[in-house]
Amino acid sequence: MSKIKVAVLFGGMSNEHDISLISATNIINAIPSDKYEVIPIGITKKGRWLFYPGDVSMIASGSWESNPDCVPAVILPDPIYKGIFKITDGTYSIAKIDVVFPALHGQHGEDGTIQGLLEMSGIPYVGCGCLASADCMDKGVTHTILEANGVHMAKWRTVYAADLNRLDEVCEQIANELDYPLFVKPANSGSSVGVNKASSFEQLKDAVKLAFAHDKKVIVEEFIKGRELECAVFGTDKPFASEVGEINSCNEFYDYDAKYILGTSGLSIPADIPAEASREIRETAVKAFKAMGCSGLSRVDFFLKEDGTVILNEINTLPGFTPISMYPKLMENMGISQPELLDRLITLSLEG
Repeated sequence: MSKIKVAVLFGGMSNEHDISLISATNIINAIPSDKYEVIPIGITKKGRWLFYPGDVSMIASGSWESNPDCVPAVILPDPIYKGIFKITDGTYSIAKIDVVFPALHGQHGEDGTIQGLLEMSGIPYVGCGCLASADCMDKGVTHTILEANGVHMAKWRTVYAADLNRLDEVCEQIANELDYPLFVKPANSGSSVGVNKASSFEQLKDAVKLAFAHDKKVIVEEFIKGRELECAVFGTDKPFASEVGEINSCNEFYDYDAKYILGTSGLSIPADIPAEASREIRETAVKAFKAMGCSGLSRVDFFLKEDGTVILNEINTLPGFTPISMYPKLMENMGISQPELLDRLITLSLEG
């Protein structure tokens, strides 16, 4: 019996490129080799697509790009071919693939764009579809949809690029409505890239300007004092939620450095929280997953306030698969190893 051909896409043009390299390394190493043949396709920061036939260990460092055996390769949008178009020494070939695992984080990977290409190609792929990916990526849209479905989230306001011409006025109005401290985030970004806390008018203005370096729309949210909790959701028609895990950040909040650079943040699985809070978080995670139209997998992040109030923070449709990432660890806690999890995700995508 021939192996199922899985194209793993990694890298990408987003500010989460480096995280994708680490996720892809773990995914490729964990995919059961007796059942699947992995075809690694890397995307450089400048957007160049390359078939990478080299050692998997070179991906995480970024040195894969310099491998002399890399050749241009793209997924064809024409559904007749359902494969990868490769150019080698001036000649082309088309390699058939059965399924795609887009191990891409952030813009151009988790926002519906790559999903759109894959929909056109007719090739099954792991994870959420175009609309759910785009909606969950945009924090403002996520707020709008989930609040309309009765999910409790932080109070928030939007700042658009056109508002930069009157930033003092906009920031003053937001501060009067929400009060300090405030969290400022690019509307479309992940891994806490570009997220900053503002405790004064000047800090708010600076944080908004910094966030605009990552997106054309910025979200300002009220500060929620509470424990940071996460829940993994898996499935399509009948999704289920994992036990709740807790982030013990080594920084004031769980920013990019706390997640990936410092390496001293802790994870508690399951979280030591009241059973009622755990039940509410798990139920809300599934409710949000369905409301956003998610499929396959998502990680849903929450705050638990001292008074027991549960507040949903955000949904990540392609959560990290790094050695410290919460999604695979939460699934492992349920007795689902990473190889089994990847097998289930791929099988789910093939079943449609």
